[in-house]
Amino acid sequence: MKRLIFFILIINLAITAKAQLPPVFSSSRVAQARTEATVRRYLPPVKILWKSANAVTNIVNAEQLLKPGIGQADLSGKNLCLLNSNDKGKAGILFDFGKELHGGLQIITDQSKGGKPIMIRLRFGESVAEAMSDVADTAHDATNDHAMRDFIVSVPWLGKLEVGNTGFRFVRIDLVDDNVQLKLKEVNAIFVFRDIPYLGSFKCSDTVLNKVWMTGAYTVHLNMQDYLWDGIKRDRLVWVGDMHPETSTIAAVFGYNDVVPKSLDLARDITPLPQYMNGMVSYSMWWVIIQHDWYMHNGNLNYLKQQKSYLIRLLNQYIANIDDNNSEMLKGGRFLDWPSSKNVEGIHAGLQAMLVMTLNAGSELCKALNDPVTAKKCEAAVARLKKNVPDANGAKQASALLGLSGLISPEKANEALSVGGVHNFSTFFGYYMLQAKAKAGDYQGGIDAIRNYWGPMLDLGATTFWEDFNIDWIPNASRIDELVPPGKKDIHGDFGGYCYKGFRHSLSHGWSSGPTPWLTEHVLGVTVVAPGCKVIKIEPHLGDLKFAEGTFPTPYGIVKIKHVKLANGKVKTTVSAPAGVKIIKGA
Repeated sequence: MKRLIFFILIINLAITAKAQLPPVFSSSRVAQARTEATVRRYLPPVKILWKSANAVTNIVNAEQLLKPGIGQADLSGKNLCLLNSNDKGKAGILFDFGKELHGGLQIITDQSKGGKPIMIRLRFGESVAEAMSDVADTAHDATNDHAMRDFIVSVPWLGKLEVGNTGFRFVRIDLVDDNVQLKLKEVNAIFVFRDIPYLGSFKCSDTVLNKVWMTGAYTVHLNMQDYLWDGIKRDRLVWVGDMHPETSTIAAVFGYNDVVPKSLDLARDITPLPQYMNGMVSYSMWWVIIQHDWYMHNGNLNYLKQQKSYLIRLLNQYIANIDDNNSEMLKGGRFLDWPSSKNVEGIHAGLQAMLVMTLNAGSELCKALNDPVTAKKCEAAVARLKKNVPDANGAKQASALLGLSGLISPEKANEALSVGGVHNFSTFFGYYMLQAKAKAGDYQGGIDAIRNYWGPMLDLGATTFWEDFNIDWIPNASRIDELVPPGKKDIHGDFGGYCYKGFRHSLSHGWSSGPTPWLTEHVLGVTVVAPGCKVIKIEPHLGDLKFAEGTFPTPYGIVKIKHVKLANGKVKTTVSAPAGVKIIKGA
């Protein structure tokens, strides 16, 4: 009888326990769980760039880790790399994964002595020098900001550890404990990215331009995480102003992607008016401009209607901030980009021009939204602003915007941009400097600027474009994919300013991708004329190129384009477009 009562009690306890399982185990709870648009791929390193001085005695069979693995520990005891810590020192090793990646590290271990976890130090780096640095290195500003890239973890006995979430190409592993042996079966990069096709393409007779186009596309692709970030190591945030080159690149390369409206909506929802996005008066302007360009490419009027209330109130707020002298008087964070941030007069000129561009874009959006009253208010405000043309005060950023807005002639803007070649270019506003050159008809100047400004980053080992770059950094600089040779300058650690000094400098920054949409728009010659790409103008500008060809994604399918320069200098153009897209030829 006692046994029966005990058995019944156990059954009742089991039933009660099942009924009280945490809600996360319920099907409805699982259905509501947040998902991400990214996938994971596991990549072995391609090179070993450095081993500790005691490598002869303390590191065995390191090259085994360069081979693809299966991600599973086993009991064979074969094909292992051994890292030893003894009286000769602690083993350390530096891996190169071949290309900038976003994600972390997977470590597969074998049986260590004593059956206990072993502590290791991991250092992720976008450059070799960063991976070899210490966070305490204040001279080079190595940090764990936004993403942890230098930390100590314990790896399991006969198991697997996955750790890290940052932007990197290089990883250094060091033993921490005394008198231990770590048996490694695999070390893999965990590559986290959106598995989406490159629908747009670009190829021409200059291999440098081809590589620049693809590098810009890849830089933005890495930053298309759950939201659209500016940088995968640092600035893993939705910075709306920085997004405009990125959204232009996405339209040219990937076509529609939900990361754009998702990020635009986040910025709107966390920024109640009269606040400005990211605390900067210009960044809400970029939101309006992005909305315009995104609507032109995708033609989604239903999405645009969701922005109507916020958009109209924002436009009226901007109009109210024009004084009696027809000058912008915007209060808040006054910012164009970092290199121009100390030029107060230049910033004012740039904001005056940006306000013109914003209200022009706003007027077109209001017409699409059937709000002629606000459209006319925007146009009247633009007419007032054009009566006041501030001086750029030597800022190429402001000169570009003044030219693009029509406050000064394109030729005058290009004259200012051409002084000193690509000196005083910037990775973010370089896009608008290129656009201003195109507006002035200086397409060859734009092509040369891409070669001379973005090209040297590739020469220095870049596989993604950087947060900032200055051609004055080039003399005697080392590549990012090598240990800094004696007597050379560290291109990563020794340079940078403002928020990106030294190793804090992001080497994968989406705002630097401007050449990608520029080459598609002006060399391949693609201009969207009607919302949703229903009408596209094709007008190539090959400059000194012999040919250019590529594809352009639209909501209706892919447009295929090829231009060949003939012996007489004329260009033969062949275009194939899907049904629903009307092609018109430029002059």
